[in-house]
Amino acid sequence: MSYGAEDLAKGILSYGLTDVGKKRSHNEDAYLVDDEYRVYVVADGMGGHAGGEVASSLAVKTIFEDVKRRRAALVEEERQTPPNEHPAMRLLQEAVKHACSTIYHIGQHEPELHGMGTTVTGITFVDDYAFLAHVGDSRAYLIRGDKIEQLSVDHTWVHEQVRAGLIDEAQAKKSPLRHYIARSVGFEADVDVDARVIEVREGDIYVLASDGLTNLISQEEIVKVVHDGFLREASRRLVQLANQRGGDDNITVIVLYVNGHA
Repeated sequence: MSYGAEDLAKGILSYGLTDVGKKRSHNEDAYLVDDEYRVYVVADGMGGHAGGEVASSLAVKTIFEDVKRRRAALVEEERQTPPNEHPAMRLLQEAVKHACSTIYHIGQHEPELHGMGTTVTGITFVDDYAFLAHVGDSRAYLIRGDKIEQLSVDHTWVHEQVRAGLIDEAQAKKSPLRHYIARSVGFEADVDVDARVIEVREGDIYVLASDGLTNLISQEEIVKVVHDGFLREASRRLVQLANQRGGDDNITVIVLYVNGHA
């Protein structure tokens, strides 16, 4: 499910694609690409056929409506405001929290949807800054030149064990618990939403992706695909590569290029 279109608007070139993959019968991912409001989201639903699809779609829809309603109220002339105090810092955070509450309460009233949830990784661009909001294990990357940085932190049980020093990265990759989510949107009534702000530079490339891509494609390979060939083909080529490696999950990717001032 997607909202918006691929277009050049206010300095952002955006390309988004979702694919069911090779092993699943249905797609529980959803994504948002909206250049008018400069908001971009990847959501990977959980909770079975109906629940996962409903949760991710609700997250995308609720976040889009919140941003659309509230973005006009942002005073973009407040350029002296420190980035971490900018009202846009809360814009996506609060939209994700609203989505969490909405999904949870629907799940409480509809038994077939009980326990549904979704990851959410989103970026909005305001005043030459990128504001990130994140819950779950979908990822956000920044490619600047030839270097790539993971902007998000995986909210998985295994990653928490790595951070605590209980296991190393090699063990994490083989752990049978590596797919267990420690934090999701909608499983409970509220959720802690990670937030981050990045000063945007011309030529930056941001990649948002569900784990159907990142479990199969390395960061170095993402850089190579993005840099080799036309940028508008990067999403398709990344999805194609993940499918060639088994496509064992739904695959969603958004590629964003900062073409001038955001």
